[in-house]
Amino acid sequence: MISMNPLHRTPSRPHLAAGVSRVGFRKWYERELLSGHAHMVLALLSVVALLASLEALSHMQNVTTNIVGAGLSGAIALWAARNYMTRLMRAEYVAHQATCAECGEYGRFEVVGDHGHEAQVRCRKCGHRWLISEE
Repeated sequence: MISMNPLHRTPSRPHLAAGVSRVGFRKWYERELLSGHAHMVLALLSVVALLASLEALSHMQNVTTNIVGAGLSGAIALWAARNYMTRLMRAEYVAHQATCAECGEYGRFEVVGDHGHEAQVRCRKCGHRWLISEE
């Protein structure tokens, strides 16, 4: 069964712990935002292609090609818009948990444990540990 949860992890999106361990929280967050915005640009370009296909369809030239183009453009636009929202929601959800409760340091932690959809982290400043959930 396919999860309808927008924060559902896909094979191309590793667990939070793996991503943050590899590049650090701030770079992970930046990459999530950049990837999300790239999906937004793709969605906008797909909408333009959809409108162009519909315009060409109104002139009754290459009807089959324009219908296929419109359908494909619409599908890509929906997929890209969903990925845009998913990545932004995930990044913001995790970012709201990235402040150390003891010293108030933001985003300066290291991953010390991977618990599936949660990462146990330790503050680099004071050593306080807490869990960050990605769902």
